Amino acid sequence: MDGLNEYRTVRVAEVLADFRDLQYCITAAPTVPLNNEDYHTEGWAALRQCALDGQHILNCAADVTVPQARGGEEEQARAELKQVLLDAIARRHEARKIFYRQAAAQRWVDYREQVLQGGRPNSSNRRQLRACDEQLRSELAQITDESVYQELQDTDLSLGRWTAEDPSLRAVQRWVRARPQTI
Repeated sequence: MDGLNEYRTVRVAEVLADFRDLQYCITAAPTVPLNNEDYHTEGWAALRQCALDGQHILNCAADVTVPQARGGEEEQARAELKQVLLDAIARRHEARKIFYRQAAAQRWVDYREQVLQGGRPNSSNRRQLRACDEQLRSELAQITDESVYQELQDTDLSLGRWTAEDPSLRAVQRWVRARPQTI
């Protein structure tokens, strides 16, 4: 018995609140362009994939297998809280990655609209539209597990949150790999 279960409980609540806020943002983003001809363009495809990924991370089952802890009820609660914390942090991590990908795709939509100015793609704007696509690919490539994990960790620390028992990036990645895409 280490007396930290109250901190663990608060930590789980903080991370779940972050996850909930990210889910609201993910579900609020558009997935269908105003012009149907743009449906299969890179940015709109990325926005639809983000919506699917957001739904997947919300719906995937929690890992309810918690090892039996020795030392009584307090130690069992500790083991369960640590398992729930891993689940919550992994979901938040994935949701943040989705949120960043979605933001990049929404910037692509805005830039594309600026280039097109209400018109359609043609030979005079082809180069600018290609640059827009390349910028999207570049931004998406920069969204890595490592950068997202570090950013979340930095944010938590700047908010004064208790992070002493947060799972490692590798543990988060294992959690994600254990949940196959069903979409």
